[in-house]
Amino acid sequence: MNARMTLSIDAMGGDNAPDMVIEGIELAHARLPNTRFLLFGDESRLAPLLASHPVAAGCSEIHHAEGVITNEIKPSVALRTGRNSSMWKAIAAVKSGDADGVISAGNTGALMAMSVIQLRTLPGVSRPAIATYFPTQRGRSVMLDLGANVTCDAENLVQFAVMGEVFARQVLDLEQPSVGILNVGVEDLKGHEEVKQASALLNKANLPIKFHGFVEGDDIGAGTVDVVVTDGFTGNVALKTAEGTARMFGTFLKEALNSSLLSKAGAALAMPALKKFKQRVDPRRYNGAMLLGLNGICVKSHGGTDGLGFCNAIRSADRLIRHGFNARIKEDLERLMAQRERDETMRIIEDPAP
Repeated sequence: MNARMTLSIDAMGGDNAPDMVIEGIELAHARLPNTRFLLFGDESRLAPLLASHPVAAGCSEIHHAEGVITNEIKPSVALRTGRNSSMWKAIAAVKSGDADGVISAGNTGALMAMSVIQLRTLPGVSRPAIATYFPTQRGRSVMLDLGANVTCDAENLVQFAVMGEVFARQVLDLEQPSVGILNVGVEDLKGHEEVKQASALLNKANLPIKFHGFVEGDDIGAGTVDVVVTDGFTGNVALKTAEGTARMFGTFLKEALNSSLLSKAGAALAMPALKKFKQRVDPRRYNGAMLLGLNGICVKSHGGTDGLGFCNAIRSADRLIRHGFNARIKEDLERLMAQRERDETMRIIEDPAP
């Protein structure tokens, strides 16, 4: 039986909060019966909801927080004015050790800023990254960064590769995930200097990473590699493009299936296959982006999700905690830094200063 765990929840974050938060906890309890939840938010709204959801009430504890960080608030403003918010207090529970991890569907920028200030970063990590997984033709793949860092240098990309590889091992249960850097071509001479330098560093790194090299945009959906590494600007554009394309495809398919009596009859016959397809691409199944590199587990749920999606974000946090995710990142980063020191020592020995 799994050991008891405590998760803190920003109960007011998200478009459909707090209703979907309580619904998500009820669904999660069936899979995680030993998990306890600390709910941070408006007690006057949370108490009646828990009264009508006895399963969630039995594993939850309300901690009143007056403030709410809305999506319109800039991260800098949130840091100055949000110390009494549900988001800040939920993160503080992890910092104090009262919770093993935190989940929020609120403002992404504010969540990242507040988490960095309170939890700090792991040794060897200069910038945290946002990572999640998604369906591909081969199964599932991980991608990072998805928006935390607009620009990145080679060292950032190498750190993302290390963290993404561990994330894929823990979340996707892959023994040796393959890692690729997103580029404008697969040839070594293509791309800007940062990605070329990162590729060179990963090629010579003494790490348990199966480095594939460069991948292109069409490799993302094809599942060419298990982990796609890129800067936050490119990653966020790629993610939003994929989401928009999926919605457009769904709209076109629905219009086509309702265009005539014959197509409607065909849709009725194909309904089992269509339901299977819908389930496979359902974004709620892949909900729960990890803020990698923090000295604590922090999971960002999609703001517009429902109870099922929030349940999956909770399960993602649970999986990362139980597998000792941050400890494994520390091990790989320590190995990387030790190799850098050895390389620098050998360089000095072989090419001493005059």
